[in-house]
Amino acid sequence: MKLKRIRRKAHDFATPYCVTDGRRFRLKDVDPGDTGRLKSEDKARAKEALALGVQALAQLQDRLYAQDRWAVLLIFQAMDAAGKDGAIKHVMSGINPQGCDVHSFKAPSAEELDHDYLWRCLRVLPNRGHIGIFNRSYYEETLIVRVHPELLARQKIPPRLITRTLWKDRFHDIRQFEQYLARNGVLVRKFFLHVSKDEQKRRFLERIENPEKNWKFSMADVREREHWADYMRAYEDMIRHTASPEAPWYVVPADNKWFTRLVVAAAVIEALASLKLRYPELGPEQARELGTAKRALLGKKR
Repeated sequence: MKLKRIRRKAHDFATPYCVTDGRRFRLKDVDPGDTGRLKSEDKARAKEALALGVQALAQLQDRLYAQDRWAVLLIFQAMDAAGKDGAIKHVMSGINPQGCDVHSFKAPSAEELDHDYLWRCLRVLPNRGHIGIFNRSYYEETLIVRVHPELLARQKIPPRLITRTLWKDRFHDIRQFEQYLARNGVLVRKFFLHVSKDEQKRRFLERIENPEKNWKFSMADVREREHWADYMRAYEDMIRHTASPEAPWYVVPADNKWFTRLVVAAAVIEALASLKLRYPELGPEQARELGTAKRALLGKKR
């Protein structure tokens, strides 16, 4: 399938879940079990489409790397067991590892707590020509820290700076930061994988009952379920205040992993294709050098 046609299909697939202006966004309007125009019986067809998407991404990334002008930052946020790791693994399975870097952000270290909350993400932003993937990110500072405000005490912020406008201030700073990235050639796309509480419960039970998945289970994840409503309010507020045309949020239904991965792949394809990536064109001198090299390799004289 031609890249242009794949991009057209990707655009149609990803657009319904794209939020560029969050002022009217309501999380309750997004059904975690939604599969768009596809039905459960279309699962095999969706996997075939994903395979084509993976091939298209490989082509686009090759051009991105060769052109060496743009950088791409993909941010994934979700509740536990929503499928972030699986989405990254499957969607990026055809990407050249030399041009892709994945960073997971867990609880901040002592060194990280001695800096501002953006610092640990700033130091691993992608190079030009690369795709950077953040599995969680600086957005945790408007999510887990908001749901558990006692965590602010560990951040050594001067008390007089912890005001009632703290979260709005952080949203403002993040919006400005992402605009700065966009103005400097870093394309930012953000994904919230929206899983339902019932589906999360099913996946947690599967982790307990399946020995091969026991390692994924954590009691801390179960304890966080007690704050589900608080997290949903925090996610909604985050998306409403930080969605922008330069750095949109994709609120992706996540109860069906096969559909989640297809939407994520479509969004990344559409984003990369929008950059109109091209292989570098050689100047006259470089073209002459290639001719000279070819003749030398073939043992021909000038």
